[in-house]
This record gives sequence, structure tokens and C-alpha cells, in this order.
Amino acid sequence: MKNTIYVLLVAFLTIPNLTAQDFSDIDKSPMDVTIIRNQNHSPMARVIYSRPSKNDRDIFGDLVPYGKVWRTGANEATEITIYNDMSISGQKIPAGTYTLYTIPNKTEWTIILNKNINVWGTTSNYDSEKDLIRIKAPARTAAATIEDFSMAFQPINNGANLLMGWDDTYVEIPFKNAE
Repeated sequence: MKNTIYVLLVAFLTIPNLTAQDFSDIDKSPMDVTIIRNQNHSPMARVIYSRPSKNDRDIFGDLVPYGKVWRTGANEATEITIYNDMSISGQKIPAGTYTLYTIPNKTEWTIILNKNINVWGTTSNYDSEKDLIRIKAPARTAAATIEDFSMAFQPINNGANLLMGWDDTYVEIPFKNAE
């Protein structure tokens, strides 16, 4: 019996720990979600995105070039789900899930909802032929520096504004319930 315990103890101490887990480091741009609900608490819209940090970098016009399609966050392209038909700037958006791309510029951004979903980034996956809508939104100056790229819904009459901000810039996109 002593020999069995001794053999097991030696084996346990000398064999590599087979049950050890190798978890990767925490993602530098963690995933986040923002959701807005109707008055009856059913979901109106949801956005899933990754949040890169400023880290003393110049963001718009440098890290995120002006005039080029951006995945609107980091890692996988940002995904927006609309639970009921809505509209943006008078353009109808059927309920469904879309990729949310943007083209940042100094004074305005182009907001794009694209039908190609579950894609990584933009470089090889963006297909303008699958754009559902494109609208313009003015680029505004934030009251304070936004360290991590952030998105949030703000309730408005008959819909919600989607706010997107990073560094010293933010945009506001009004989603209205379809009538």
C-alpha cells in the first residue's frame, strides 16, 4: 500500500499537470454589448462590438484612417440586431441582423448597415454590394476624451439614438420605429 501511494505521489509530482488550463491573456479590445428595450421591455435593438482603447494614440485620421471603411470597433466587425422594422433618416430597415460599418471623416461619418454578417474586420470581408443603407451623420466633439471606444443607446420619442464615441469624437444615429 505504501509503495502504491509513493508511486502515485512521484507520478503526480513528475508528470506535467495534465489538467492545467492555458487561458489566453485578456483581450486587449474586450467585447461589449448595448441594448435598448421598448416600453413593454421587449428588445428594440442590440449592438455587439469590441472596445479598443486609445492608449495615448491618435485615433481618427491615424489609427482609424479618414475616408476608409472601418469595422467600427476591433476584432470581428460590429453587429447590430434590429428586432422590429425601423428607419434611419427615412430609410426603412427590416428587422434582422446586420454588420455596422462606418467611414469616419473629420466633419461627418458615413454609417453603413451591411447584410454580410459574422465577418472579421473589414479588409477582405466588406462587400459594398451587400449594403442595405448608407447615411451621413455629423462628427461631433465630445465633452471629454473617451478612452475606450463606446456605444450606447439613448431613448428618444418613437425610437433610440445610437451614440458611438472614441477619443474626442462621437456620432449620433437616430433609429425610429417604423410606422
